[in-house]
Amino acid sequence: MSKILIDLTVAIPTYNGAKRLPLVLEKLHEQVDTENIAWEIIIVDNNSTDETARIVRDYQANWQKPFPLKYCLETEQGAAFARKKAVKEAQGNLIGFLDDDTLPAPNWVAAAYKFAREHPQAGAYGSQVHGDYEVEPPANFDRIASFFAITERGDKPHLYEPSLKMLPPSAGLVVRKQAWCENVPEQPFLSGRSGKSILNSEDLEVVMYIQNAGWEVWYNSEMEIYHQIKRDRLTREYLLYLMRSTGLARHHIRMLRLKPWQRPLFFPLGLAKDLQKAIAYFLKNRNLLEKDVVAACEMEFLRSSVISPFYLWRISLKI
Repeated sequence: MSKILIDLTVAIPTYNGAKRLPLVLEKLHEQVDTENIAWEIIIVDNNSTDETARIVRDYQANWQKPFPLKYCLETEQGAAFARKKAVKEAQGNLIGFLDDDTLPAPNWVAAAYKFAREHPQAGAYGSQVHGDYEVEPPANFDRIASFFAITERGDKPHLYEPSLKMLPPSAGLVVRKQAWCENVPEQPFLSGRSGKSILNSEDLEVVMYIQNAGWEVWYNSEMEIYHQIKRDRLTREYLLYLMRSTGLARHHIRMLRLKPWQRPLFFPLGLAKDLQKAIAYFLKNRNLLEKDVVAACEMEFLRSSVISPFYLWRISLKI
């Protein structure tokens, strides 16, 4: 019997996602216009301590769809390791990543496959990501919404030009397996937030390697997902933590945009620019930092960006 070729793998890394996964799977169960697409779903359990494995087994036992539902375990903690495991296990030429709290629109799979066929030079392309909030977010939340992968850049696809220094998040991201395997290092520097690391932006690191290799990176407005944001992620404490974890990784992301010989030259310029921004923001908004959570978040991101190269240097000495 000949082996069925898979066009698209939908990979869902999850950590303790037993309560969140069912709704994501239901949305994938309801995908439309996929009759001519060979696709599969892989749940990557990132060492969960809840009932994630049992939940997936229960779904597998009753799965009636022609596209398979698979499960694999990644014991190394961190989103980067879970995504790397997904790439290794994926049978598809395309790999679409969903988080366990992101719900795809009914045509997401079809739109992802269609875009790849129309843009053969696209090594990665992101979705239009909307926020679905359990409670009303703070005033002026739109200024920091991108830190939650919210990506609403209009109704037309567009190319992420390297000079604009903007890239899509991992939520709703589709990559060509070839582009990943040929260009993303086996051992990433950023692993994602876990018990061992506070650092964020591991998704941007992957996309930057793909873009730096000459592949195009796109925003595909026809792929829409909805990021469910629970109330505990809108607290001041969590928001500041998110800003800190992203800001502390900024130096590494910035350096990836440069050639090795450029990095020693641009490092002091980038540091000076970050320091100038942080001081100017503090002087302008210092009276708002206690009562305005968004202003406090912006200040924390700028502060962490200044600290970033020294923090990363200290981390590298421990590795």
